[in-house]
Amino acid sequence: MKNIILFGLIALYLSGCIFTKVVTVPMRVTGAVVSVIPVVGDGVNSVLGASADVIDAIPI
Repeated sequence: MKNIILFGLIALYLSGCIFTKVVTVPMRVTGAVVSVIPVVGDGVNSVLGASADVIDAIPI
């Protein structure tokens, strides 16, 4: 059982920034939905996209 847990933790560690993806994917989806709004949508989308890029750069 310990080997399975250890293998799972190693797989999560080697798969990259899985924890940051959990945070940034909803941000990117929200930005895509908000970008439909005519006046402010593109600005909000660019801010959310830039924020998600910064979070993706965090080496977890």
